[in-house]
Amino acid sequence: MSADRPQSKALREPMMNPDDLASRLDLATTLVREAGARAMRHFRSTDLVTASKGLQDPVTVADREVEAHLVDAIAQRFPGDAVIGEEGGAHGTVGSDTPVWVIDPIDGTDNFARGLPLWCVSVGVVVGSRAELGLILAPALDEFYVARRGHGCTRNGAPVQVSSCSEAGRARINLGYSRRRPAAGHLQCIERLLANDFEYSRLGSGALGLAYVADGRFDGYWESHVNSWDVAAGLCIATEAGAWVSDFLTGDALHAGNPILACTPALAAPLRRLLGPLSTPAL
Repeated sequence: MSADRPQSKALREPMMNPDDLASRLDLATTLVREAGARAMRHFRSTDLVTASKGLQDPVTVADREVEAHLVDAIAQRFPGDAVIGEEGGAHGTVGSDTPVWVIDPIDGTDNFARGLPLWCVSVGVVVGSRAELGLILAPALDEFYVARRGHGCTRNGAPVQVSSCSEAGRARINLGYSRRRPAAGHLQCIERLLANDFEYSRLGSGALGLAYVADGRFDGYWESHVNSWDVAAGLCIATEAGAWVSDFLTGDALHAGNPILACTPALAAPLRRLLGPLSTPAL
């Protein structure tokens, strides 16, 4: 079938055998480590063979090689699963109980291409409207986040949790930005945060932004629109670390994206009041 988009059926809340999820987590852990090693070989290279998909949207040979490796290995082990990848489109048919692997071979490609270490391999598994598994590996930083719904989140094997920050004057919010949305909304976001005593940062990787909310380095992450492969793993990771996370997977988010807000629970109400009006649909 076409690789442009998996065919979707009406989704309901699925029940998946825990052993089936455990076997996918085992495979994902192995594959993400392999993908990280492949990406690091390119990262250390002096010739990344960078192309462009659009303004400020580079792609390297490493992106395509790593994604192809992941897709092939998933298809061999779980041929009935669907896959959505940033570089290669989608494969398989999404049904109500179908595990969907949502992968970004290198999130933060611009950082990667510039020799900056703020990039990662991101793999999430979604079933229905739930993010069941999330794995984010930042090889250049030697940090590996792993989460399974209902089982918590770890970084390099040690449990992590969101910050206890409850005051705007102590909070730092990480921001994402997509050129698919007008710059005015992003500037409004910054103005609203600063006017209400929040500080902000921008990393250039949505996946790492969510991971850093999970371990308390940031107190929130917001982006007015983001693709599913940028955040599918982070949804599970941030949630399992105790974050409040907006309902990203509503509607056709796997294919069309949505806004995202993840933050320490005490900041959810004020951030929703400030940033919700800048999001469509509203948070």
